[in-house]
Amino acid sequence: MKKLNVLWTTGEKDVALRMIFVYLMNAKANGWWDEINLIIWGPSAKLVGENRLIRQEIDLLLQSGITIEACQACTDSYKVTGLLSKLGINVHFMGETLTEYLNSGDKLITF
Repeated sequence: MKKLNVLWTTGEKDVALRMIFVYLMNAKANGWWDEINLIIWGPSAKLVGENRLIRQEIDLLLQSGITIEACQACTDSYKVTGLLSKLGINVHFMGETLTEYLNSGDKLITF
């Protein structure tokens, strides 16, 4: 099984809208990966909390079957934990989970 984890750390809106989300939607639609997981970490959590267009795109990703999780330490620090949870994002402490992904042999890219 081919699984891709995308570690999204940047708070730059254009990177999210013009690169990350476009690639993820195309990858899902074309079956380039069996599973795709987006990880919201750091400033990207703040961007999701502040930007309605980003939240709409997140909803589209979720509807397409892409899983999304977020670092709770990050969401807590930006005070957006409840908001991201309501969007359907799995918010939890990610240190151990990320380490498991790295040790699993799954692919990981970062933005």
